Amino acid sequence: MERASPAAIEPADRAQPTNYTFPLTVVTALFFMWGLLTSLNDILIPHLKSVYNLTYVQAMMVNLAFFSGYFLLSVPAGALIRRIGYKAGAVVGLAVCAVGAALFYPAATSVYALFLFALFVLAGGITILQVAANPYVTVLGAPATASSRLNLTQALNSFGTFVGPPIGGYLILSHISTVADPNHMTAAEKLAQAQAVQGPYLGLAATLAILAILFAVIRLPIIRDEDTGSVSGGSILKRKRLMLGVLAIFVYVGAEVSIGSFLINYMGDASIAGFTPEVGANYVAYYWGGAMVGRFIGSAVMRTVSPGKVLAFNAAVCIALLAATTFGHGHFAMWAVLAVGLFNSIMFPTIFSMSVHELGPQTSQGSGLLVMAIAGGAVVPVIQAQAADAIGLQPSFLIPAVCYAYILYFGAKYARMYVDVKAV
Repeated sequence: MERASPAAIEPADRAQPTNYTFPLTVVTALFFMWGLLTSLNDILIPHLKSVYNLTYVQAMMVNLAFFSGYFLLSVPAGALIRRIGYKAGAVVGLAVCAVGAALFYPAATSVYALFLFALFVLAGGITILQVAANPYVTVLGAPATASSRLNLTQALNSFGTFVGPPIGGYLILSHISTVADPNHMTAAEKLAQAQAVQGPYLGLAATLAILAILFAVIRLPIIRDEDTGSVSGGSILKRKRLMLGVLAIFVYVGAEVSIGSFLINYMGDASIAGFTPEVGANYVAYYWGGAMVGRFIGSAVMRTVSPGKVLAFNAAVCIALLAATTFGHGHFAMWAVLAVGLFNSIMFPTIFSMSVHELGPQTSQGSGLLVMAIAGGAVVPVIQAQAADAIGLQPSFLIPAVCYAYILYFGAKYARMYVDVKAV
């Protein structure tokens, strides 16, 4: 199979043999941080819903503000990275994330809209990191094992999402249970509740700033596009597999985020588990932790099994689990929806690597389109929220099931990709 390398790599030290272990290890820190930051939205949603007495649709504005940043900023982020390079792009992304996290301090003494603006800025930084880091990983090694390699690094992203909910639940949601009636809080009580986010997000801002400094000074291989000439927007849009992959990323992220956003409220239902928000936050960790475990398993499996086949199988299982949680009851329904995380695991990195495969000098453009599609995390949760307000939270889980049906189609269509390639 003929392959076009997406980028040219210039080792930081030409006197030494090229070894990508250290660069991959360093880049995993980026995956961990944006996983942690993204998972904290699952804590912010019930927290802000309680503080501001919001409907489900109003509370989902958290996701709308956060994930719309991907849609609006991914193309500029791609242009920025083509101009300054992948490493410098990661430094800028970390710095913007630090600013967004720091904005939570004044937001806690202001209005809900300022929280949403802070989330948008935070998402802008993560968008730059996504555009830089995902293609970086795909070219640091053999093309045949790109899916396996990206799954491995995304496992560290899942570790961030795994530790985020219990930490956020302890630092933020533990305050909710102290309020007897959230619907009748005084202005002073609301202010005290809102300020629970100040300490955790200031700590994140400091950590991100330190990471930005570290990335600026360490030596990493320099990645540049093979062809810096112009590539028309029309030509990239004619790449059928890429465009189908863009839609697959859109519905996948939408489904994953939507499920995670509703878990705490869902498990608080007396007919499901009746958990308090703080207890529910600990169980959300199982959802994201399953994704972490699944990515380690998937990284090994896809060295011998076609990524498309694994993707199609996992999507089919997700549909079955969501049907079980929609029509089931009690802890059975709860564990069914939590188990979706395990089978979500390989989806994003697999769809991403399959979509950019053989794009050659168009890889950075393709990466920008795929990152733009992460905006599905803004759209699908609002659709499910509208369904939850209209027909109830439990039946609304059929919305993400429809998303997985398309992913099943995408995986099955390209099930034979890489089957003639020996893993190296």
